[in-house]
Amino acid sequence: MRLRGLGRAAADLILPPMAHDSREATAAAGLTPDAWSRIAFLEAPVCDGCGAAFDYDGGAFAQDRCAACLAQPYPFQRTRAACVYDEASRGLILRYKHGDQQQFAPLFARWIGRAAADLLAEADVVTPVPLHPFRLLSRRFNQAAEIARPLARTAGLDYVPDALIRAARTDSQGGKSRRGRRLNVSKAFAVTEAGRRRIKGRRILLVDDVLTTGATAEACARALLDAGARGVDLAVIARVRNAREVSM
Repeated sequence: MRLRGLGRAAADLILPPMAHDSREATAAAGLTPDAWSRIAFLEAPVCDGCGAAFDYDGGAFAQDRCAACLAQPYPFQRTRAACVYDEASRGLILRYKHGDQQQFAPLFARWIGRAAADLLAEADVVTPVPLHPFRLLSRRFNQAAEIARPLARTAGLDYVPDALIRAARTDSQGGKSRRGRRLNVSKAFAVTEAGRRRIKGRRILLVDDVLTTGATAEACARALLDAGARGVDLAVIARVRNAREVSM
């Protein structure tokens, strides 16, 4: 192992790893310093229910959930997002999701591993939001699965990629209102028989790329809970700033 590490270090001196957002060589594969500085990483305190940042730390008297989550909780219990979905992160995520740039997967897995460390500590299983087979064929890989796999491996958790299937082919969620998104995916997901045996009585960490209104994660969580999961938490690369305010 030591020789392998020395060999990698020597190779990095000759051919330094490239930043994912640029051809600029960096000390370790990742982002250039400029790109890194523009990412709005989400740090505590955040809402336990939706992962949104609180404006300030209320100390001992602080609520752990925002007003929207207290009034209308999601079926998944807790959420963590690594960063805000904005101009700085959008391009990276879209290049990964639609540009077949799978080199972003380990980077995003590390981001989520840091943001969702408390959820990983209590999870039994990591499972990704699935794609419909036709969409998987056109995209060539499931972006959530490529993040969930290294995340589970690093945390030493059971990785169950086939717990959920996308039973119905749905339209893209893009451009839909919150109500439209919910209707679009309300019956889209089902738990497989093999998945049912592996999730029953266990706590699930569901992994996706972006939290917008939460409609997709809601549908997945309901399916997992109905199949006997003890609880479902959600971890994503990024969340929009005002997910609850998307038009009903």
